Amino acid sequence: MGNGHTMPVVVLISGSGSNLQAIIDGTQADLPIRVRAVISNEPDAFGLERARRTGIETRVLNHRDYRSREDYDTALGTSIDGFEPGLIVLAGFMRILTPAFVARFRGRMLNIHPSLLPKFRGLHTHRRALEAGATVHGASVHFVTEALDSGPALLQARVPVELGDDPERLAARVLNQEHRIYPQVVRWFAQGRLGLDAAGRPRLDGRVLTRPLQLDELTAGQPP
Repeated sequence: MGNGHTMPVVVLISGSGSNLQAIIDGTQADLPIRVRAVISNEPDAFGLERARRTGIETRVLNHRDYRSREDYDTALGTSIDGFEPGLIVLAGFMRILTPAFVARFRGRMLNIHPSLLPKFRGLHTHRRALEAGATVHGASVHFVTEALDSGPALLQARVPVELGDDPERLAARVLNQEHRIYPQVVRWFAQGRLGLDAAGRPRLDGRVLTRPLQLDELTAGQPP
């Protein structure tokens, strides 16, 4: 895709927005998307400022203003639809989504998780990896499905656990790799190379992914 053929994207955040920044930086190079809006459930999320600096429209939908999770997700879905995105990118959006919301955007919603899924779903992944004695940790980009952090993993980056690591040191190295793999998966989707088939299986270039791709394999010149 060249200029004029960019996919509209909405990014959902709750915090600092460093993965959002990696995607914004990608659009200023050759990532074939246009971030139409950044939506946050937290009014003070720094990611909103990142978006404003780049001229991206922002919205705040504070979940505390809604009576139920269902009411919030309905309003969020309506707001997203107003931007007519081809893809919804969850970049540190700290909300458990309702099944109805996931079904509404099934097959066009991505998330990044700081572990090598299916290991360490949920929160506090770096501490849990260290407590478990893991020698390798990392991050995964996956399609969003109804079960938490359980959608098909697409691309992972492996990060060795080093002697003397604490959760903060490990998290910083994992985050650096997140900034590499998330724009890559967004690129595949925007190029029409990646999607979910009718059976819910991820396909890249027409081939079913039977396991997540690994960043070190791609950088070593293995396909794709």
